[in-house]
Amino acid sequence: MVQITDFLRRKLTRRLARLERKLSVYQGKGYLKDNPINEVRLLWRRLGADAGEAYLGVDVGGNRGDYAASLRKCFPNMEIHIFEPSSVNLAKLRERFFSDNSIHVVGKALSDSAGAATLHSNTPGSGLGSLAKRRLDHFNIDFELRESVTTLRFETYWKDALRSRCIDLVKFDIEGHELSALHGMGDALHCTRAVQFEFGGCNIDTRTYFQDFWYFFTEHNFDIYRMSPIGLVKIDGYHESLECFLTSNYLAINRNFPSNR
Repeated sequence: MVQITDFLRRKLTRRLARLERKLSVYQGKGYLKDNPINEVRLLWRRLGADAGEAYLGVDVGGNRGDYAASLRKCFPNMEIHIFEPSSVNLAKLRERFFSDNSIHVVGKALSDSAGAATLHSNTPGSGLGSLAKRRLDHFNIDFELRESVTTLRFETYWKDALRSRCIDLVKFDIEGHELSALHGMGDALHCTRAVQFEFGGCNIDTRTYFQDFWYFFTEHNFDIYRMSPIGLVKIDGYHESLECFLTSNYLAINRNFPSNR
């Protein structure tokens, strides 16, 4: 038997860890973070969308508007509704899109019910802001900043403000509360063509798992794909190896989207 010294074992372990990270990225695990234009282009190709069409999009967790700006660049005629509860980010969003009459900024957080909640974060307007009190001591991040916000069930907004119209895209990036907001879509989900959502470390804090998303979307007749450097990887079935908490982006496509939209 070949004897491996502690030094060689540590060296081999580090190399295997680097290889594991590279292979994970090519599977889409941890890919596309902070690169919204690539996300939108992948979406565009998969849906066969026409840049000149007047689509309807919803950006949930708009932060400072980079994703919405990417949507506008790829789809100049898209009507976009942005939901963002942070007062700091709301001011920035309204300033950034002041002259765009087709972008509507809503200062509320989406959830499965209407009411009041606390937005937790490390700094004002942080992209880490969440309705969950996350524990990030292992990253030396203090998560003690609090802001009172209002929550809204999207189905209510869809009926009242959007007049129950068909939606081409709903994007969720709300730091672990995506599943609650999805449950709040109600009947709007059946009239939504595609849902993009993040899954990652935030889901550890909210104790939600990819299994929850898998059953939610498959029970509502959606196909699920993971975004990767080689394109969209279809998730044909659930297994425990999908529970990877590297922040990854997924696309769920409605198999029964109305053809007469």
